[in-house]
Amino acid sequence: MWLRRILNVFRTGGLSSDIAREHEFHIAEREDDLVAHGMPRPQAGMEARRRFGHRGTLREATRDVDIITSLDSLWRDVRYAARTLVASRGFTLVAVASLALGIGANTAIFTLINAVMLRDLPVRDPQTLVVLGRQDSGVEEYTYPIWEQVRDGKHPFEGVLAYGDLSVNLADAGEERPAHGLWVSGSFFETLGIRSTRGRLLTASDDVRGCPATAVISHAFWQSQFGADPRMVGRTIAFSGHPVEIVGVADPSFGGLEAGRDPAFFVPLCAQPLVSPSSAFLEHRSYWFLRIIGRLAPQQTLVAANAALQLASPAWYSNTVPADWGADNQKDYLTNKVTAFESLGALSGVRQSYSGALLILMAIVALVLLIACANVANLMLVRAEARQRELAVRVALGAGRLRVMRQLFTEGLLLALVGATLGVAIAYQGSHALLGFLSSTRQSVWLDLSIDLRVLEFTAGTAVVTAVLFGMAPAWRALRIDPHDALTAHGRGATHARSRFGIGKVLVTLQVALSLVLVTGAALLLGSYRKVADVDKGFDASNVLIAETNFRWENSRPEARQELERQALARLRAIPGVSTASASFRIPLESRGWSDLIDVPGLTFKKGDDVQVWVNLVLDGYFSTMGMRMVTGRDYSSADRVGSPSVAILNQEAAKRFFAGRAAIGGTVRLPAENGAFRSFEVVGVVSDAAYRSLREPPQAQLFLSLAQDTAYDGTVNYALKSSGGAPALKSAVTAALAEVVPRASVNFREMERQVTETLRTDRLLATLSVFFGALALLLAMIGLYGTMSYAIATRRAEIGIRLALGAAPERVSSGVMREVSQLLAVGLALGLAGVLATTRLAESFLFGVTPREPLVLVGSIVVLGVATLVAGYLPARRAAQMDPMQALRQD
Repeated sequence: MWLRRILNVFRTGGLSSDIAREHEFHIAEREDDLVAHGMPRPQAGMEARRRFGHRGTLREATRDVDIITSLDSLWRDVRYAARTLVASRGFTLVAVASLALGIGANTAIFTLINAVMLRDLPVRDPQTLVVLGRQDSGVEEYTYPIWEQVRDGKHPFEGVLAYGDLSVNLADAGEERPAHGLWVSGSFFETLGIRSTRGRLLTASDDVRGCPATAVISHAFWQSQFGADPRMVGRTIAFSGHPVEIVGVADPSFGGLEAGRDPAFFVPLCAQPLVSPSSAFLEHRSYWFLRIIGRLAPQQTLVAANAALQLASPAWYSNTVPADWGADNQKDYLTNKVTAFESLGALSGVRQSYSGALLILMAIVALVLLIACANVANLMLVRAEARQRELAVRVALGAGRLRVMRQLFTEGLLLALVGATLGVAIAYQGSHALLGFLSSTRQSVWLDLSIDLRVLEFTAGTAVVTAVLFGMAPAWRALRIDPHDALTAHGRGATHARSRFGIGKVLVTLQVALSLVLVTGAALLLGSYRKVADVDKGFDASNVLIAETNFRWENSRPEARQELERQALARLRAIPGVSTASASFRIPLESRGWSDLIDVPGLTFKKGDDVQVWVNLVLDGYFSTMGMRMVTGRDYSSADRVGSPSVAILNQEAAKRFFAGRAAIGGTVRLPAENGAFRSFEVVGVVSDAAYRSLREPPQAQLFLSLAQDTAYDGTVNYALKSSGGAPALKSAVTAALAEVVPRASVNFREMERQVTETLRTDRLLATLSVFFGALALLLAMIGLYGTMSYAIATRRAEIGIRLALGAAPERVSSGVMREVSQLLAVGLALGLAGVLATTRLAESFLFGVTPREPLVLVGSIVVLGVATLVAGYLPARRAAQMDPMQALRQD
């Protein structure tokens, strides 16, 4: 019955026909009954209709029974609102476009926030998972020996797992095909509750010493690399030249444990000797790379789990003390205590890097939406003023004021819903475009940007709130309609609309104030980006190509590997167009780093002194290739190799810090070695300061050691080539030169200029989007002011026409309008300045080289906004001054 009544709301024509036929049927039955009792048919027909009653009233009563009246009334409001909006195409187009941009921007940023910070892990009962770390330092990484202690010892969890990063090369030779996956414990999938799509998953029996090299691949990797071939299970593929058997495909919903990273494969930890034989982390007590996660048992609290961890920690650490550490460091190591943390969000590097920036952007787009709402509210006020007679007639004919108010709210809600629908489409495209800002050539960021229920709820809620915000003013106006005044007001008597439209000017003032906040924020973030981009890097990135390769799989003997590296460098230097070339362990502005604690004989460090030094391994020619200036002393040479005295080069910051007041050249620096011993190096040169990890950080103390003298390092080597013809043109020649030395050599290319650009991803994201939204806010404010002043002048046509007819100069008319614009601008700027002073400090952590209250930025923003709004106000003022008084009076 209820379903039929609901359906009848949407078939009013058919329902009316059904009721009419039913009524005629009852009248005919009564007529036949009267005829059967002897009444003539003409009289019987009249009597039957008289007894039946007023058909119009009965039809309305029957109709009310057959439908849900309130729903029918709402449906009528919606249809009327739709017809009204279609009839006002210009107004509807501008309003929907403003709302679509505002709601779309908010939904796009919220979609990223949802993917990075809010979305639950696609695992069983994610709320019971905890991650291990230390109370004083938060979530941290652990060694494999510590993991063995946790796994095999007494722990308070229902299940535990461990995982670490693993990068491999899928190419046999030539340019690399990098792929990123995870080392995982055998309990990984079982603890998380993940299922397989094909084959099987890894279990505890797969993770025992001496296990074969097996792997589970992700569903996305299975599709992209193997075309979802079901025969892949059981096949073998090469990870960095080592065969690995594929035993299964993970569930498509599982994209790893860290937002922003979608691991392509999962390899058991025990397979390390076969997949990455040079790492040897199974026995290494100082190789920190594993995250450990536990699952709380039913009814278990985090407090109880942490109490048990405090008791178990001493045994775990005492059984895993690094033998090559000094006595003091070993003593500190034994004081560590494991603590569990509820939030797994700390595992995500993308969340740590971008959560703050996304929240700032969310605040920016929220202000843009407020400006859009004010703009649409102004448009609706103008439209409501133009519809005064229509609304007055409805009130005079008996429509309740609340009924009229509801109709206006319905129009606003319909506008908001259409804008929200378009906004979702804008958000889908926009969020995927924004994802490009977060990715780099070395690490592609993957996020699940699907529109889920949370995003839809946010969009729907935003639409309703915006409808209320911009629908409140015209709806409130509807409550104050005086039918007599509205119906009699015409021509010169309508000039009282000028005073009624004061709320429109309030909205314009609000738009100006919010626009000043956004324009100032955009200027600060843009200025910060330019400052950090123009900072002295200490090196020259132009025309430098980085060729990253590794020869450790070709020969396990360090001497032979070093000889291959020297031969490769000689081949690279011989390439036509290469001016200089060298090699290093790392390049500037790379995420990975190597720091150590330095010791300088004869120098006593006080407690709290910074004795940390950042280390790099380089070959001769590195400084000239990277454009770093040798301040004093010499560069490395071919004579600095294994067997010759160990030498080192410091940067200026390290020389100043560790050799203050005396010459660094000829001095000695020492680094910790095994069993508390030290390795000594003679300082032979001092080089200019250069950025190490970030352009934002002050000069760091750096120590450069000779790669040719280090037989222990067997990792990736970065060959840097400086050319005159541009870096990209060298790639094929570099690949061929390396293949001459090692036929199966693989190489990964990076351009140093792009490396610098990618370190500015967060700054560029904030600057680009804040400028875009600031410009959008400025445009909306100009449209709002233009519309308000245009309507105000239109309502004063008679007054202006009389003034011009009586001899008023056009300049006085336009100056009067501009005086009114200036007053609105002054009030808006005053409110906006207060907003700027209150809010810009929120972005202080993202600023570099500028302060939140930079005077020049504030003045510049005020000037830009002032000029824009004055231009928007000048156009209607000019039109008022050029008005033909006779035509204005005749039209009125």
